[in-house]
Amino acid sequence: MGESPGTPQESAADRSAGSAPGLSAGSPAGSPVGSSAGSPPPHVDQLIAVPPTDRLLTVPNLLSVLRVLLVPVFLYLVLGPHADGWAFLILAFSGVSDYLDGKLARSLNQVSRAGAVLDPLADRLYIVSTIIAFGIRGIVPWWFVAVLVLRDVALLGFIPVLKRLGYKTLPVHFLGKAGTFTLLYAFPLLLLSTWQNWVGSVARPLGWAFAIWGLALYWWAGALYVYQVRLLWREQRARVREPLGPADPQGLQGTQREART
Repeated sequence: MGESPGTPQESAADRSAGSAPGLSAGSPAGSPVGSSAGSPPPHVDQLIAVPPTDRLLTVPNLLSVLRVLLVPVFLYLVLGPHADGWAFLILAFSGVSDYLDGKLARSLNQVSRAGAVLDPLADRLYIVSTIIAFGIRGIVPWWFVAVLVLRDVALLGFIPVLKRLGYKTLPVHFLGKAGTFTLLYAFPLLLLSTWQNWVGSVARPLGWAFAIWGLALYWWAGALYVYQVRLLWREQRARVREPLGPADPQGLQGTQREART
């Protein structure tokens, strides 16, 4: 699963103390993983721990595609006949498969560039479509819908900045994954809270606890993505402004030696 303006996963070493998510602790401030001063920025291939492949037919990709295809089915069930039992099963499957596709990709060595796009796409589709459907049904208030959707809309504005800096995407950090997981687990519980029995009574406080905590993590992760982009922007400006050398030994001094001869 993923979370950012798009995103493969980040290695644990990249989250070491003193470094921003997706940035190397041992590199200069704001330097992306795998880059050095004066070198072009890496793309998605260099930002993840396991090198991705061009394979399309993988188990994780099939799970992600199935999740995407189930989005309109879920919307029909929850907004049409109000078949909340079946809609709950689709939401539960989405949450479990979102966890499994990342685990399977690493354990089966099936990390792919297509998966780096499909996984976060499925996450965004489920989060946005589910929260809007819940708003229409009156399961959650519209202020909650607006606050949640506003985060994704705000991050979309940074995609042109990333492309200008030479990046296709940023690595997903742990906080972003935690926020997405928490929301995906909150949604089935919120749907169960509409049941007029003991199940709804138990699910209601649990669902809102996950929802509020997930919303906070979701925005916190968004702030960290903005911080990442800011560091990359500052690094880019520093590379443009830095001189050719401390005293231009090959330029000025070489010219002086030629003049003396």
